[in-house]
Amino acid sequence: MAETALFEGASVRRNRRRVSAPNFMFDEVAARLADRLLDIQRKFPVALDFGGRPGLDKHLADALPARGITTLCTLSDSAERVSPGLCAVADTETLPVANGQIDLAMSVMALHWANDLPGTLVQVRRTLKPDGLLLAAFLGGETLFELRECLAAAEVEISGGISPRVSPFVDLRDAGGLLQRAGFALPVADQDRIAVTYESPVALMHDLRAMGETNALTQRRRSFTPRTVFARANEIYTEKYGDDGRIRATFDVVYLTGWAPHESQQKPMRPGSATTRLAEALDTEEQTTGDKAAPLPSKKIP
Repeated sequence: MAETALFEGASVRRNRRRVSAPNFMFDEVAARLADRLLDIQRKFPVALDFGGRPGLDKHLADALPARGITTLCTLSDSAERVSPGLCAVADTETLPVANGQIDLAMSVMALHWANDLPGTLVQVRRTLKPDGLLLAAFLGGETLFELRECLAAAEVEISGGISPRVSPFVDLRDAGGLLQRAGFALPVADQDRIAVTYESPVALMHDLRAMGETNALTQRRRSFTPRTVFARANEIYTEKYGDDGRIRATFDVVYLTGWAPHESQQKPMRPGSATTRLAEALDTEEQTTGDKAAPLPSKKIP
């Protein structure tokens, strides 16, 4: 029996069509990704933005020429979401790009909706030329843990059970491993935590809808949720995470950096090939295995 997809593709696309303009979170993450690109001293003639939304090009306006990018192609799952220029409507989990054609692949706020993230990363790596670069940013970690917690508590209290409402997110500790599994060299995964305040939990949920980031889980509840659940969740959220008349919402942004393998890249040294002893570097006395270390001087803490 085929495994049920985590996300319903039609719902993801419908949610994204509701977005009328770039939102503050996309703008912030796109700007940060563009800054990372400027930090890399390389030229990338052909670049691909997969899972694109309008607005990335303005953040890359300075980064693109500075990195020698002459061709930028945007892949989006909806014709209404692409920016002017070279673009294509395609399922970003099935990239319609031949192997070894891209110098730089970028993605902003899209990969957290991938049903098969490892498979998507493998496809991206195959599209890259040798020594090509992947730069991606997506929601992960403990994003919206406050909302998840308060909705669950309210639903248990009123309905006696929990239904899936907030997507599961990739943990930072697993992100680097995903790059390695996909065949990327020199993989790096890091994370930014962005804390945002809203007037109320209702305002947060309205903003998530405007961002196209509402529930698209295949196993989500299909019937209407009683208003009392949301009212109670609003009370719990305000009590637990309210401050000075506003509530806090946490967004963890995971960044992936990986290179398509190339013979010119740095490689780890073979065990036993070091020419300098660690003891010399630390300016200390070397001890062989089994030797008892000298006791450390005691220090009295006031």
